[in-house]
Amino acid sequence: MPAEAEVEASNAVPPAIIQEMRELGLFGLSIPEEYGGLGLTMEEEVALAFELGYTSAAFRSVIGTNNGIGSQGIIVDGTEAQKEYWLPRLASGEAIGSFALTEPDAGSDAGALKTTAVRDGDRYVLNGTKRYITNAPLADVFTLMARTGGPGPGGITAFLVPSDSPGLSLGAVDGKMGQRGTRTCDVILDDCRVPADAIIGGVEGRGFKTAMKVLNRGRLNISGVCVGAAERLCDEAVGFAKTRIQFGKPIAEHQLVQAMLADSFTEAFAGRCMVVETAKRYDCGERIIKEAAASKLYCSEMVGRVADRAVQVHGGAGYMQASPVEHFYRDVRLFRLYEGTSQIQQIIIGREMTAG
Repeated sequence: MPAEAEVEASNAVPPAIIQEMRELGLFGLSIPEEYGGLGLTMEEEVALAFELGYTSAAFRSVIGTNNGIGSQGIIVDGTEAQKEYWLPRLASGEAIGSFALTEPDAGSDAGALKTTAVRDGDRYVLNGTKRYITNAPLADVFTLMARTGGPGPGGITAFLVPSDSPGLSLGAVDGKMGQRGTRTCDVILDDCRVPADAIIGGVEGRGFKTAMKVLNRGRLNISGVCVGAAERLCDEAVGFAKTRIQFGKPIAEHQLVQAMLADSFTEAFAGRCMVVETAKRYDCGERIIKEAAASKLYCSEMVGRVADRAVQVHGGAGYMQASPVEHFYRDVRLFRLYEGTSQIQQIIIGREMTAG
């Protein structure tokens, strides 16, 4: 928390903090112990997500791709050789992983991606552009989706593409509304050549399924981050309300302010319960596609409402950049968009409810 203002000003997480994260093992929270990670349960992971969400989103994002979309594809579908080479490096923070699925014309409709991978002897030649790729400027390896077959999800294959591969370049760092310190940019593939064994699991056409497995788990982690942010916003609002005097008394004593605080606490508490319950079900081996989507839908929408009330409680002070609630207000808006918009979560939930 003391570094939040520095991150906002510099658009970067201080290297000393990143090194502390490495030493704590935070880059390998979800990576099995046999590959150098901490091998936490899902319930333990979301407990950490609550804590990390309590501060600027950038801190969680530094380690988030290594623990989620950057490593999970290797864990769930990778070959043993891929696991042995990449997972220890990702777990230690020696390597930064990233996940490259979104394209200029393929966001929610991920099955329509246009990046191609054409076999050429013992290599594949990749061409296309990936957009809004988290940690791309820092990444050492991309879990990258490209089309090896016909149209639709069945033609998509997942590749492990090192960032120093010939033909791979990066666009300018994106200027975003919020989440400063979390760097994103385009990943451009211009006759980028990778060996055939770069395919995750060694099987063509399985990439879309790999991506969906990864995203389902990631949505639960994001839900936990949303809860942590909501709890921070509640604490900021309460702290301000106790010290701001209007009409001769702290505004915390005015009932309409209390109502806003009460609504925010109630919603944050409900979100925490949803996330913990879903994590427990995951650890028991249950199928949680519907529950993870419901958690992502509720918690990402909920934290937006809590942020809005926090600004309202602060009044004009909440609109100033010196206030933590101002940057949280901007930061949390993204949670309703990435790893599946709220509308995509609704579709997933509806399909799961009516299937069979």
